[in-house]
Amino acid sequence: MSAMEENDEDVTADAPIALEDVVDREALDDLCRSMYGLFDIGVRVYSSQGVLLANVAHELDVCRFVNETPGSRAACGQTVSAAKNVDPGESGEVQHTCFTGLAYRIVSLEHEGRRVGRIVLGPYAPDTLKEAAPALAQTDKRLDVVQANERLARVPRIGPVQIVRIGQHLKETLELIIFSSHKAWVTSKMHLYSVRESYRELQEKTVRLEQTLARLKEVDRLKSNFLATMSHELRTPLTSIIGYSEMLAEGIAGPLQGEQEEYVRTIHTKGEQLLRLIMGLLDLSKLESGTMSLRQAPSSISPILKEVMSTLTPVARKKEVELVLDDDAEVCELAADAERLRQVFINLVDNAVKFTPKGGRVSMIARVKDVPAARGDDDDDDDDGMIILVPMMKAVEVRVADTGIGIPASERTKVFDAFYQVDSSSTREYGGTGLGLSIVKRIIDAHGGTVRVEGNDPNGTVFVVTLPSAQTRRAALPSRVPPAPT
Repeated sequence: MSAMEENDEDVTADAPIALEDVVDREALDDLCRSMYGLFDIGVRVYSSQGVLLANVAHELDVCRFVNETPGSRAACGQTVSAAKNVDPGESGEVQHTCFTGLAYRIVSLEHEGRRVGRIVLGPYAPDTLKEAAPALAQTDKRLDVVQANERLARVPRIGPVQIVRIGQHLKETLELIIFSSHKAWVTSKMHLYSVRESYRELQEKTVRLEQTLARLKEVDRLKSNFLATMSHELRTPLTSIIGYSEMLAEGIAGPLQGEQEEYVRTIHTKGEQLLRLIMGLLDLSKLESGTMSLRQAPSSISPILKEVMSTLTPVARKKEVELVLDDDAEVCELAADAERLRQVFINLVDNAVKFTPKGGRVSMIARVKDVPAARGDDDDDDDDGMIILVPMMKAVEVRVADTGIGIPASERTKVFDAFYQVDSSSTREYGGTGLGLSIVKRIIDAHGGTVRVEGNDPNGTVFVVTLPSAQTRRAALPSRVPPAPT
C-alpha cells in the first residue's frame, strides 16, 4: 500500500488526528497573540507528538536576570522542559511550579474524546507569591536573590480562579477551531481522494481505450490489406473478361445472334461496373493505409471543372438534368493532384445527377475566398465572431448543388463513411457502393482541404469543397508541396 493510499485510509478510518496536519497555524498564532495581549501571559501550543504549533511569549525580566547565571539557567531549562512534558492528569489540566515561585498552567486539548495536544500558559505569578521560592537561591550561589525578588515583584499576579478560566476559555476556543479545521481537512481529503479515484478510473479507461484502439487499428489494417489484395487479384481476370466480352460484342470472334449479342453486352456492362467497384476499393485501401501518393503540381481549378462538365454532360442530358458551371475565372494556384481532384468532382457531380429527378438542375460554383486558416472553411456560423481572431488564408471553394432528394441533416456527417447508404433498405431505388464519398473526403483531406454537406433550399443537397491555395500549403508544408512555377 502506498503512502498516499495510507493517508486515504487515515481519513476514512477512526484514527486520532495530528494537530500539525489539520490546524491552520496562522489562525492559531493570531488567537494566541490575542490571548497574550489580553492577559499578558505567554501561550504555547503543542501537538500530542510534541510539535510546537504556536509560541507567543516574551521573556520576563526576572527570567532574563535568572538566566544570567549558569546554574539558574540550567534549572530554568529543566523547568521549561518539564512544563512542556508534564502529564495534565485525568482532569486534563495541572499547574507546574517553577523554582522561582512562578508557575505554568498546562491544559490538554481534546478532540472526539482523544487528547490531541496541550496548552502551556506561563510563566505567570500566582497572587499568593510574595517572594522568590527558596529553591531559587540554591540554583547558583552567585545569583543576587534580592534583585531577583525585585524583578519578581513586578510580574502581574493572577489568582487561581482567573488562570483556570483563562485556560478553559483558551481550551474551548482551540477545540472549536480544531473541530472546524478537522471537518474542513476531512472534506478536503475526501475531495482529493474522490478526484484521485476518478483520475485512477480515468487512467484505467484510457488504457482500455488505447488497447481497443490498437486492436481496431490492427483490424483496420488487416481489412485494408485484405481489400487491397483481393481487389488486385480480382482486377486481372476481370480485365480479361471485359476485354473478351468486348471483342465478342464487336464480332471479332464471329457474328453473334440477337440474344447472344445482348448477353455478351450485359457481361461487358456488368464487368465494367464491377471493375469500377474494385478500383474504388483499391483507392480506398490505399488512402486508408497511406500508400496512395499524390502527384501534386501547380494546378488551377477551372480546367478540372470544365473537364468534369465535359465528361458528365452526356449523362446529365440522358437524364434530362441541366448541368451548369459557374466559374468566376479568378485565378488561384493550387498545389494538387489534378487527376485525383477530377475524380473528386466526377464523383460529386455524378452523384448529384443520379439523385436529381428529370428536369432538375446540378450546378458547380467555384469562387476564390479568404477563409479562417485554423479550420480551412467557414461552415460554423456560430463561430463567426472568432474569425477576426484567427489568420485568414486564400482558398478555392467549389459548391456542387443539386435539386434532388436531399440528405437529412442527421445523416450528413455519416455520408462520408465507407459503404454508408442513406437508404440502406433492400429495396432502395438508387444504386451505388457507398465508397465514392468516402474516397472524396480522403482525397480532399490529403490536399489539406475540407468537404461538408449543406441543405439546398427548398430541396436538394450542396457539397462544399474547400481547397487551400498553393501558397498557403507551401507555408504549412514546405517540404511536401511542390515549389511555385518560375
